[in-house]
Formats: sequence, structure tokens, C-alpha cells
Amino acid sequence: MLFFYSPLEQFEIVPFYLPFGSSFFFDISLNNATLILGLLSIFVYLLHSYVSVDYTVTGSNLELKKKTFFIIPQNYQTIFESVFKLILSMISDNISSSEGRKFFPIVFSIFSYVLFLNLIGLIPYSFTLTSHIIVTFALALFIFIAINIICIRLHGLEFFSLFLPGGTSFILALLLVPIEVISFVFKPISLSIRLFANMMAGHTLLKVIAGFAWTLSGCSGVLFLMHYVPLFILFPLFGLELGVAFIQAFVFSILTCIYLNDAIDLH
Repeated sequence: MLFFYSPLEQFEIVPFYLPFGSSFFFDISLNNATLILGLLSIFVYLLHSYVSVDYTVTGSNLELKKKTFFIIPQNYQTIFESVFKLILSMISDNISSSEGRKFFPIVFSIFSYVLFLNLIGLIPYSFTLTSHIIVTFALALFIFIAINIICIRLHGLEFFSLFLPGGTSFILALLLVPIEVISFVFKPISLSIRLFANMMAGHTLLKVIAGFAWTLSGCSGVLFLMHYVPLFILFPLFGLELGVAFIQAFVFSILTCIYLNDAIDLH
């Protein structure tokens, strides 16, 4: 598909028909979603590998391990260090244990991954991955399972104390335990829906206004002049959507830190 006839076609999954596309009752053909996910996964892995070679985290500071960066910070180095300090500050503020530093790589990877997924959707004729609930839910479910594994490895059977606060009477426990279990299970659901809903709403509004301006530009007379109105609205809206893309990546990462803190320090 070279051209979009509707702004909402950017959210459509388009398969690439390959010889091995459908077999064994499963459709294993590539599509635009898997292509972007694969390329972005490789990019984030290489970015994290590059970062882990050049930097080390000591306390709340960053130190160079190799002299690969310039003494006078370049533009990309300044951006890297700003993002690192943001992630370190996020971990320090939300994970009370000193062991929180060891989770810097995964929080940094999650922030980078979600941020780039959000930004890719702003490129014309690209594909908005975070506007699909299956993508955001899979990412949230992976984080949820990983945090539970960390909690069980650290505390063993004390993991189940998450569902029963200390000093609770038996009668009150009958009410609190189901509530705690339901709220615990809904963590990945709320995490995925929050990201999906914000990105879907913002990107849809952006694409609809862009399509409206494009349609009016093909008209004549007064309608042609009117296409400047949605066009002028589009520029500040695009800037707002850039901010939303960053904020949603930040919120997704900070909630991951909060869940990690609950797993490390049982209440």
C-alpha cells in the first residue's frame, strides 16, 4: 500500500505475503507491525549495548568507562546523559531499596522502547504500534511476569503477603484479599490501556485533521482557502503529541519502577 485513502489506514496491519506465510494452521507471514518491532528491538539492543560499554552507574552519578566520548559534550552525548540522569532520578525517587540501581538497564530499555514506538507513529505513512492494545498489553504482561519472578526469587512464599496486609483480622481479610488480588491482576491491564488509549486518541485526532486539510486542499475557491485552518491547528497539535509521546513513555517507566519497589520491599 503506497498511498493512504483514509487517515485511519495508518493503524491497519498490512501483511507481507511470503512463500512461507501460512502453514501449520498459523499465519507466520511478516507484516508492518512485526517489521517495526523487530527493527526497533535490534536498535534498542544496540543502543543499550553501546551505553553499557561507555557508561557505568555509580551511586547517583554517571562515569565514563571508556574515552569514546569527547571531553566537551557533543549534542548526542548531552542527550544521552540527560536521559540517563532522568532514569536514575526516576529509580532513586520510586525504588527505596539500594538494589534498585541494578534495574537501571531494564528501566532504560523500557523507556527507550516505548518512546521510540510512540515517536515512530508520528512519522507520515508509518505504523502506530502503541495504538494497538495487543502490543501494549504484551509489553505490560512481560513486565508484570518479570516483576513477579523477581519478587518470588527475593522473598519466596512471602510473596503472598502482598495480598494480606500485616495485622489484618480474619473477618477483614475475607474482604481485603479478593480486593488485593483483583487490583494486582489489573496492573498490566491498566498499564496497557493507559498507553493504548492516550496514543490512539492523539494519533487519531492528528491523522483526521491532517486528512481533512488534505481533502480541502484538493478543492477550489473558498474551500481551498479553508484548508489553512486545520493546517495551522496541525502544527501545535503535533508538538502536543510529541510531548504526549514522551510523557507516556515516562509514565510507563515510572509505573514499572513503582511495581519493582513493591516487589523488592514487601509491605
